Amino acid sequence: MVSETIEISPEDIFGLIALSGDAKASYHQAMLLMQEGKKEEAEAAVVAGDATLKEAHAIQTKFVTLEAQGKSATVGVLMVHAQDHLMNTILVKEMLGYMMNMQNEINELKGMDQK
Repeated sequence: MVSETIEISPEDIFGLIALSGDAKASYHQAMLLMQEGKKEEAEAAVVAGDATLKEAHAIQTKFVTLEAQGKSATVGVLMVHAQDHLMNTILVKEMLGYMMNMQNEINELKGMDQK
């Protein structure tokens, strides 16, 4: 049962949006680099995206933990928007692994030198 209502700060909401967007941009960059045969640079972009996504996920985990402790928040459109960004970034990350493997095979078939 929810016993306390809390307010989610705009800083947390916009932090979630910004960090999710930055992580997604890193994942998109990784795919573009793979298409150019720059495998090591692509892998570094994925690592950077993962680190940023971890920061975004920490914000979401804070919200979930508070609710599990019986503290709920009023959820507005901005919070829904922030969760949308995070969810989409997680989906991009999941698909990226498959896409990078396929691109790696394509590059090998093309005889591209991948470094």
